[in-house]
Amino acid sequence: MSPSGRPWSLSLVFLLGMASEGINCPSRCSCQYLEVNCTGQQLQEFPVDIPLDTRQLILAANNVSYLPAVELSFLADLVYLDCRKNLLGDDLDFTFIGVAKLVYLDLSFNNLTQVTFSTFSHLLSLVVLKISDNPNLVAIEKDAFANNTWLRHLDVSRTGLTFLDTSTVRDLPNLRLLGLSDNLWHCNCSFLDFVTWMMESDVHFPDADNITCYTPAGLRALRMPAAEAQLHFSCLTQLYKQDYIFLCLVGFCIFLAGTMAAWLAGVCAVIYEAHASKGEEEEEEEEEDTA
Repeated sequence: MSPSGRPWSLSLVFLLGMASEGINCPSRCSCQYLEVNCTGQQLQEFPVDIPLDTRQLILAANNVSYLPAVELSFLADLVYLDCRKNLLGDDLDFTFIGVAKLVYLDLSFNNLTQVTFSTFSHLLSLVVLKISDNPNLVAIEKDAFANNTWLRHLDVSRTGLTFLDTSTVRDLPNLRLLGLSDNLWHCNCSFLDFVTWMMESDVHFPDADNITCYTPAGLRALRMPAAEAQLHFSCLTQLYKQDYIFLCLVGFCIFLAGTMAAWLAGVCAVIYEAHASKGEEEEEEEEEDTA
């Protein structure tokens, strides 16, 4: 015990915290033990001199437009990264290749345009991913989260998404919360499978009242339960113009094939009859010659 009555372990933690604050703390940022906070400092670039043992890095509310993969890879123990409200664009493929221990990642309120397999595929420990409020985000590849099997919380609300393949989220075994509200969902027959999965899934959808169709005009503002019923009726019980054309072509082909088959059968029958009659005549001539 120390003279003040505190355990030596607490004093040691305090000293380590003070040491972290005084060593290699980025300019305009505050540092505590294993944490660097640069919130709202108008930073234009990724800060330098971040302690290599940093576990939590907060870069929220700055003007950072690029995350350097090499500098990030030096932070091999990083588990928490908050980059919300910056200017990050679509050049994020392989950015997080060196921070495989990352558990929490917030990229909301940025300028992301797409998510590919290479964007988050190295984050094998990722549990929380927030990419909401990216109005230019219009595409998430089908296998974008194939390696993120520990993902429990995924938020893609308030983006430019119009479609999301069902397998993208259905194949996440630990997913428990999925934010989908205020997107531009195009509720056509291709989207029916995703809506049906939503209705049958155990995943929680926060702000569910604002998960609505944006197009077509006849379904605009319709919530997903009602949209599912409408899509089931229109997609599974009604035929479109192309369906009628297809059925007509199939019917014509069947009719043509039947006609050709009947014609060939008739020709074969005529040939057979002619051959049989000729054979009988030849037999009669032979009998007359013999007599």
